[in-house]
Amino acid sequence: MQILTCPVQLQRLEEALRRSLPATLPVLGTVMTIALGNPASYEVLVDSWPHFGVVLTRLRPEVLFWENKDPGDFYTNQLTVYYRDEGAWRALLRGTKAVGWTKAFQIHGMQEGMYQAMRQAADAKGLRMETYRYQALLSPQPPQPRKQVPPGLRLAPVSPSHVPLLNATWGSGGNVRSQRYLLGLVQTLPSACLLGPRGRPVSWSVLDPLGCLTHG
Repeated sequence: MQILTCPVQLQRLEEALRRSLPATLPVLGTVMTIALGNPASYEVLVDSWPHFGVVLTRLRPEVLFWENKDPGDFYTNQLTVYYRDEGAWRALLRGTKAVGWTKAFQIHGMQEGMYQAMRQAADAKGLRMETYRYQALLSPQPPQPRKQVPPGLRLAPVSPSHVPLLNATWGSGGNVRSQRYLLGLVQTLPSACLLGPRGRPVSWSVLDPLGCLTHG
């Protein structure tokens, strides 16, 4: 596998991924986040360049993202994949170390074949894998923002002090690992919230390393 670090290569990859939307959406969001300063310390791998059969994004192994050493933390350890050639994807799972099987992880993709290949690879290693359908919500037109914040409310970034509230109201959270993950998002990536008169968030939106508004 080859790691793409050159801005020109990343730009060319982004253009190629845009031509294959929506199947490329999780990978494209991550590549765009990397191009915008890479605040979450991700990297992009391809099986060949410039004519690639599979592209995978993951946390940089040499960086302890948010100083997290927990091997069971599947919140933080997220990967994305898009393939043009399913055989290349299966070869990546079978013959490379691009996917770290010794730690819990999430892998995001929008191609049906990727799940069967993942399950077969996990079965061969005697590992348990749970599958959830990835659903991205797209709007043909972005919502029109209000010209003024309603009286009594104040626009502000999400604060680390707000993280317990976010964690308690997140259907996929409510535990120590999810709270640590949300804290990392708030400290690392853009966010916004509306604060009520007592400084408590009444509405919020948090960006994740895949370029998605993951929690709001």
